[in-house]
Amino acid sequence: MIFERAARREFAQAAAGISVALLAILASILLIRLLKEAVGGRIVPEAVASLLGFALLNMMPLVLSLMLFVSILLTLSRAYRDSEMVVWFSCGLPLTAWLRPVLVFALPFVLVIAALAGFLSPWANMNTAEYRQLLSVRSDVSQVSPGVFQESKAGKRVFFVEAMAEGEAALGNIFVASFQDGKLGVVVSDQGYQEFAANGDRFVVLENGRRYEVEPGSAKYRVMEFERYRVRTEDGEAKPAEALPNRLSMSDLLKEDSDRARGELLWRIGIPVSALILALLAIPLSYVNPRAGRSANMLIAVLIYAIYSNLLWVAQAWVAQGKLSFWIGVWAIHAIMLVPLVLLFYRRIAVRMPWQWRSGV
Repeated sequence: MIFERAARREFAQAAAGISVALLAILASILLIRLLKEAVGGRIVPEAVASLLGFALLNMMPLVLSLMLFVSILLTLSRAYRDSEMVVWFSCGLPLTAWLRPVLVFALPFVLVIAALAGFLSPWANMNTAEYRQLLSVRSDVSQVSPGVFQESKAGKRVFFVEAMAEGEAALGNIFVASFQDGKLGVVVSDQGYQEFAANGDRFVVLENGRRYEVEPGSAKYRVMEFERYRVRTEDGEAKPAEALPNRLSMSDLLKEDSDRARGELLWRIGIPVSALILALLAIPLSYVNPRAGRSANMLIAVLIYAIYSNLLWVAQAWVAQGKLSFWIGVWAIHAIMLVPLVLLFYRRIAVRMPWQWRSGV
């Protein structure tokens, strides 16, 4: 039907604008948080882009679910305000006739949300955890910056480079102070360079310098001269990230029998199901009286979305804590939300509209 194609086209246009707006807002919030971590030294600046991409991918199921709900709601609300629904009902078509175009538009998004929640979001969570684990073992001195005293996370070494040249490879006036085996060691050199091992480890090689070693509280000290002295600027090797339920693939999650795994499975199933129910809820919620306020239905819709999302979070938490059976939680929340869906459809269909009263129908 031409009208259905036009409706789906308008749904798509609204979805495109809303998705851009939601992604811009979400990306701004996440970027500010990551930049704050970078400024605080918890992550290196070059990790911001990767972590931002993983975070956005993890949040995409919620973004697409909200986008789907709002795009259908706004499109049908506009049809009410512009009296297009009057034409629709005057042709003898009921409100339930909107189910077909809405489902045709919503089902591809629901499948994408299911794929994201079931497979890509766990992959993003695991990669984020592994990347952060890798960053956590990197020393603060692994990023050589001229003119700055840099202390390792363990607080047992201070590193200073006065100058860098030749594409950050050549170093000048290098100072390294370390505390090891109860002795304080100071290494100084006029020149050196950075070196990378085959496994990616970073070293600073000092040339023609001296090392002073002294035991605190003792007058004894040693002075050693060297031609080449290599200092490793990484603290250790990264350990594998913990296999939390939200990081497991769907196949591994199904093999787990713990309450936390069941809670995560409930969440992954619930997100696409909730997206479909919200898309259907948008049909009766879109009703707007052209002579009344235009924001009442939007406020109710936002309230329903917030309640639905929080109920999913609560159900997931209760299942993870063993307070609720998985087999009850997996359907109970959606069954609760089906009640207002049926009641709202009944109200919009059974209650006669003002133009029906005037015509004596």
